[in-house]
Amino acid sequence: MKNTLLLLLLLAVLVSCNGNKQKEVPLQEIPVIKVKKQDLKMFTLFVGQVYGYKDIPIRARVEGYLEGIHFKEGSGVKKGQLLYTIDSQPFEAEVAANQSKLAEAKTMLIKAEAEYNRYKPLVKTNAVSKSDYDAVKAQYEAAIAAVEAAKARLRIANINLSYARIKSPIDGIIGKTMAKVGEFVGRDPNPVILNTVSRLDSIRVEFFISENQYLKLARYMINVDTVSMDMDTGERSKDRLQLVLSDGTLHKYRGHIDFIDRGVDSQTGAMLIQATFPNPDRLVRPGQYAKVKIEQDDGMVLALPQRCINEIQGSYSVYVVNKDNVIEPRIVVVGDKSVDMWEIKEGIKEGELVVIDAIQMVRKGQKVIPKETEFKSKANI
Repeated sequence: MKNTLLLLLLLAVLVSCNGNKQKEVPLQEIPVIKVKKQDLKMFTLFVGQVYGYKDIPIRARVEGYLEGIHFKEGSGVKKGQLLYTIDSQPFEAEVAANQSKLAEAKTMLIKAEAEYNRYKPLVKTNAVSKSDYDAVKAQYEAAIAAVEAAKARLRIANINLSYARIKSPIDGIIGKTMAKVGEFVGRDPNPVILNTVSRLDSIRVEFFISENQYLKLARYMINVDTVSMDMDTGERSKDRLQLVLSDGTLHKYRGHIDFIDRGVDSQTGAMLIQATFPNPDRLVRPGQYAKVKIEQDDGMVLALPQRCINEIQGSYSVYVVNKDNVIEPRIVVVGDKSVDMWEIKEGIKEGELVVIDAIQMVRKGQKVIPKETEFKSKANI
């Protein structure tokens, strides 16, 4: 009996020892990188709206019934090409009426001039009174003014008649017509702007930046212009901006800033910026939204690969391995981006170890074996 109890006790001790051995998990080797300052070409993205290099609204400048549409919607048009005709009969009648009035005024001028020429030598010999001569002279001068007024009215009538034939002001692409043939146009609430012609061989992108961003960008542009000036020609390489399209691809032509608004909007604290990009294949169209990518040199900054950073609802964090080799989550404040790097403004210090490529494999308080690795950025260092 005693031997049996002793055997059972020994078995219990062995089972207990094996259980403890099963609970001991070996430390996991985790890749980390050491935080250091780097000289990176960082970039900032600004959301902007696309416009044609020229967007010219086609207006009905006179009232009337739309008589004809002489182009294909969405096609290219040439400067001077006939686009619309408005019923011209009322304007033709106005021209005819003013031509008649001009002829009448010229007839009155001939009579007044003849009377004036007859009185002019007579007044010198006192054959007619001075007052009669002055009256005839005034009638002659009034007849001259009447002819000029009639000519002006006829010019206006001809101008209004010309407005019945609406032509394209530029070469470009025309959109959809806002009226149909037979519809009354040119007076609200009827259509006044019938269409828009856009020149698309180049495009304009308008976006807003904050006051701080403007100062940073302005200083950078000044420095770059000074460095990149061609000493032979005095020209500067202006095309440094890139356009990120809505599908994430880059527009293949670089652009430049060609307009900065006069001042900062006191209500929004933002400043309007306009950039121009070549668009010879007409790929980008007015009304699209795109992101303007502006590269800038921030100098030596603390930076981490984007693969180290975890983003949740606008909050950014990393996993730091402390001096005891224990995982410690850390909230960070990020700055500008490069191709695959992210500037870190707050949250970590130079020399600390940060987990890379394994942020889904670690947890707070976990003890690990840090394996320091090197990360080769694709950014232009």
